[in-house]
Amino acid sequence: MFKARLYTSVAMLHDWLAVVFAWWVSYLLRFNFEMPAQFQVEVWRTLLWVLPLQGAVFWGFSLYRGIWRYASVADLRRILFAVITATAIIPLVLGLFRVQAVVPRSVLIIEPLILLLIMGGSRLLYRLWKEDLLYGDFHLEGEPVLVLGAGEAGISLSKELARSHTWHQVGFLDDDTESHERTINGIRVLGKLESLPHWAQRFGVTQVIIAMPEASHQMRKYVIGLANSSGIKALTVPSFDDLLSGRIAISQLRAVELDDLLGRDPVQLDTAGLQELLANTTVLVTGAGGSIGSELCRQIMRFNPATLVLLESSEFALYTMEQEFTCTYPQLKLVCLAGDVKDAARVEQVFQEFKPKVVFHAAAYKHVPLMEQHNAWQAVRNNVLGTWCVASTAQRHGVAKFVLISTDKAVNPTNVMGTTKRLAEMVCQSMQQASGTQFVMVRFGNVLGSTGSVIPKFREQIAMGGPVTVTHPDITRYFMSIPEAAQLVLQAGLMGRGGEIFVLDMGEPVKIVDLARDLIRLSGLKEDDIKIEYCGLRPGEKLFEELLADTEHSLVTPHPKLRIAQARKVESVWINELLAWVTSTTEDWSDALVKQRLRQFVPEYLPAPRKK
Repeated sequence: MFKARLYTSVAMLHDWLAVVFAWWVSYLLRFNFEMPAQFQVEVWRTLLWVLPLQGAVFWGFSLYRGIWRYASVADLRRILFAVITATAIIPLVLGLFRVQAVVPRSVLIIEPLILLLIMGGSRLLYRLWKEDLLYGDFHLEGEPVLVLGAGEAGISLSKELARSHTWHQVGFLDDDTESHERTINGIRVLGKLESLPHWAQRFGVTQVIIAMPEASHQMRKYVIGLANSSGIKALTVPSFDDLLSGRIAISQLRAVELDDLLGRDPVQLDTAGLQELLANTTVLVTGAGGSIGSELCRQIMRFNPATLVLLESSEFALYTMEQEFTCTYPQLKLVCLAGDVKDAARVEQVFQEFKPKVVFHAAAYKHVPLMEQHNAWQAVRNNVLGTWCVASTAQRHGVAKFVLISTDKAVNPTNVMGTTKRLAEMVCQSMQQASGTQFVMVRFGNVLGSTGSVIPKFREQIAMGGPVTVTHPDITRYFMSIPEAAQLVLQAGLMGRGGEIFVLDMGEPVKIVDLARDLIRLSGLKEDDIKIEYCGLRPGEKLFEELLADTEHSLVTPHPKLRIAQARKVESVWINELLAWVTSTTEDWSDALVKQRLRQFVPEYLPAPRKK
């Protein structure tokens, strides 16, 4: 408070001295610096009225609420209006109080011009000095860097780089030919993006900053590849969504990640519809500590639910979520519950006490090789019985919408995990009725960086110096980012009216070996530095994933990234037999017998031959 008052006092003193100086100099200019003795007296007599009058006007125009270091056009506009107003009032006040003095009309023209120059100029000079811009063109400290993109993001970044002692921007590159050879913030637009190798060599640039957050993923991939092929490290500004939300500043640079290479166009969400679905209601997320479950919670937070209930079997994952959301969303009513979705009593208690109206069921065992050997029965119990337990409880308690997170591995499954997820879909399909709870299922492929996925494993292997192990040279997978998957799950949940299986647009399949090579390059290494070895397909693993079964077709939806699979109809008559099996305590739980029973319920299940 003291510093603020001191700052205001100094600023007011500056402006008062400026008034005195401008008033005196305007008289000198009026008389060509040969002022008659009579007017020398009148200068001070009139100044006794002018100084407090202009000071009062400056205060009334709030000239002392701003900070000089951040002086802007808006501050200059206020100064202009304040000076014009004060100048117009001066003759009126002098006439009203019958001050015996003659003020030359030219003084009333010259004085405000001088005053504007002093008050506006001093603020501008102070800002330039604090931002090192007065002498910024004369020092070349910092590492030379090129900014790719001369749009709004590039311009904002350039302003912040000008204050940095770490970087020295040597130019822009942009494909907009109209901007070429022009300067932005004193920095020249050198040419097109494709000229990066030439300018990088000329200026000795080893790092570039990609400032195109609104560009398509194809363009980002092209630019990143251009930098990599030139041996230049690429940094990028945050995503366009993060910048719009205000969570991240343009200067928060980060290294280019795999998401940027495999990135996709932003998801268009029906925010009004999701607001209606999720706002001021209680939402339950099972498996809330997992990769998809946790991101679902983050996305749901944006729509201000009355209560968000997290159900998670891992104590550590639940604790991590509780710590994160307590800090980032302190105003939200968060309920963190430890529990197993197979525990019917615990699930019943959750629904009775918190009465959720929307449920996202993400809890599942998802790791294909682990579930294939020695854990087949546990996969059945967790993925099938757990889904039945939560879904049937939701139906009894009148939940409006139940969204099941499924997988592309449920299509023509060759492994236990995929087959149990297909059974989970069938359970929800069989429960759908004409009215009551709407059951919606969402299938998608792999998500980048999820727990147990190939990406973290590759990173660890690269950090250890290799080799990077790939199961097969031709193995391909569909990929999307975790936030995109969570957003599309929400959108599908909103669009579903009950019984649909939504299939996400996963784009083009990606070869895993190409993924490994990209990660090696993004780590600043060459392919010769890290060896890639092929270790053979793991138990239950496919070469190619599918999003639709052989007997399925899909229907378009209003959303470009969502389609509806026309899966075969599922009758509810078999559900009792299924429940008797999954709740059995006397059944033989060997992997072989479990897989045999699974084929009875899911005829399209064809176990992959065992690796010898």
